[in-house]
Amino acid sequence: MSHEPKEQNSNDQPDPEVEPRAVRRQYTSEYKERILDAIDQATEPGEKGAILRREGLYSQLISKWRQQRAQGGMERLAAQKRGPKIAPKANELAQLKRENERLRRKLEKAELVIEVQKKVSQILGMDENEPNSS
Repeated sequence: MSHEPKEQNSNDQPDPEVEPRAVRRQYTSEYKERILDAIDQATEPGEKGAILRREGLYSQLISKWRQQRAQGGMERLAAQKRGPKIAPKANELAQLKRENERLRRKLEKAELVIEVQKKVSQILGMDENEPNSS
């Protein structure tokens, strides 16, 4: 699929092909506040719907913005970070787990070397309790 704009048909109608990826809209807290104020001031029948249509918004989004404003004002209207919430100590915990695993592997290697040294000393007939005679 090409991402270039398609040419229009001979009768000047736009191409009905849907773009391959939608872009998620993000709203500033000032924009949200301005829209909420405009909707709150709307008194004529159909005026609120006209604002929603003009801005391309849904009433559910306005309800969510009102809840955010009621909970914390402008700070709550600011864009929220999406995705799973990371615990403050999660990075430190992950780092400590990696270090623990690294040290565990190092210990296993050291124990293996000690075991091999014991076997070599047994093969050579050296007593473990004897001091070195070098």
